[in-house]
Amino acid sequence: KLIGARYYLKAYEAQYGKLNTTSEYRSPRDHDGHGTHTASTVGGRAVHNISALGGFAHGSASGGVPLVRLAMYKVCWPIPGGDLALENTCTEADMLAAMDDAIGDGVDVFSISIGTTGDQPSYASDGIAIGSLHALKHNIVVACSAGNSGPKPATASNLAPWIITVAASSIDRSFESPVVLGNGSEVQ
Repeated sequence: KLIGARYYLKAYEAQYGKLNTTSEYRSPRDHDGHGTHTASTVGGRAVHNISALGGFAHGSASGGVPLVRLAMYKVCWPIPGGDLALENTCTEADMLAAMDDAIGDGVDVFSISIGTTGDQPSYASDGIAIGSLHALKHNIVVACSAGNSGPKPATASNLAPWIITVAASSIDRSFESPVVLGNGSEVQ
């Protein structure tokens, strides 16, 4: 399942100093769970007899491609003195090094869950856009998150036309409809 794992922090340590290994692993290991979560969304094996929605829904769940072979490239690290859960950074040099290695490793798809805050850089100065264009030239599909900076206007990131940008959203209204269960009872 997991066929490769690497980590990149040369540029991070040049900018922030040596990694604090009391709060983060100096390895590809996932400290905060984000990489594990996104990897299981892509390639999680089927789990049967699960329930959700307060016990009303029962069945099976799996990632989008449960038999995928994954290679993980860790590039994000905590900002020293910041909130470990919220303040991570991913240097462009480390991201580009990882993308270059992934191209060399022969991966078929990049799934990048990294977004930016603030103004979006031009494609010519955006590390993810540049690395993704190089990946595209090697017939690699690139899917990136749109970020977590909404719901204000112009907060989506990774918008280069050669990237498949994905996001979730919500709206400020509800559309309610009762669900009638097999025993005739209704759930609103």
